[in-house]
Amino acid sequence: MTRYLLSILALSVSASAGFADSDHALDQEGAILSPADEAIVASFDILAAHAHRNANQVTFHMTTNGVAGADTPDPTGALGGASVQSYVWPTSLDPAAVGFEGGTGILALAATSHPDFDDTPLVDENRDGDPANDGLIWHSHWVVLTPTEPCGPGALAVRDIPEGETPKLPATWPGLPIFLDSPGFTPLFDGPEIKVTVGFASDVEIADAAYDGVTAALRVNANIHAPLLCVTDVFDVASGDLSLPGVLQ
Repeated sequence: MTRYLLSILALSVSASAGFADSDHALDQEGAILSPADEAIVASFDILAAHAHRNANQVTFHMTTNGVAGADTPDPTGALGGASVQSYVWPTSLDPAAVGFEGGTGILALAATSHPDFDDTPLVDENRDGDPANDGLIWHSHWVVLTPTEPCGPGALAVRDIPEGETPKLPATWPGLPIFLDSPGFTPLFDGPEIKVTVGFASDVEIADAAYDGVTAALRVNANIHAPLLCVTDVFDVASGDLSLPGVLQ
């Protein structure tokens, strides 16, 4: 199922050529290398994606052709129609690995910025005493992606929760009617690189899981549901074809 869903997203990926130099994670063993593309905003132009495991912790890395995290969405002033920008690591792990209903789509880690709303109610990212005004600051989510026709032909969305349904959700689900978790793992930026370290329960098997790297934009439906959050643009894909060539060792 995961491979099928990824093939749908891959329809929007275009090939590019020419490699750029970097002093960061390009030489890490097992990294997915990606050609530079001057047509892509440099902070979302992926040069490499890499992930490594230490017991039940995984650090996901992405190296860009610019300053990672430097570009954020322009505010729209409302939740409906709000823009989201993201660094995403799609995986082959079942959504049940982090507490979602199993078999429901592509489990992906995402670092996102969106100035018009806050979806991390348990975290006060800017430490001002108000946990509801931090959406612009880059933060992490687990999401489950699934093909969603109302978003456009072949498009993906964060999986909706229809009214009246009560699927299994993580304990840190923020209350939105979508398969979204706000686990509080902090994205760290260092020039062209972003990395996020996440933890899994000790009984979850993560060795040999496959992954990829993606930069993308999403948008909140103007009607604020059905679907709520669509993928509207794929900037870059580390593998070029969403084949998930990275493997957790």
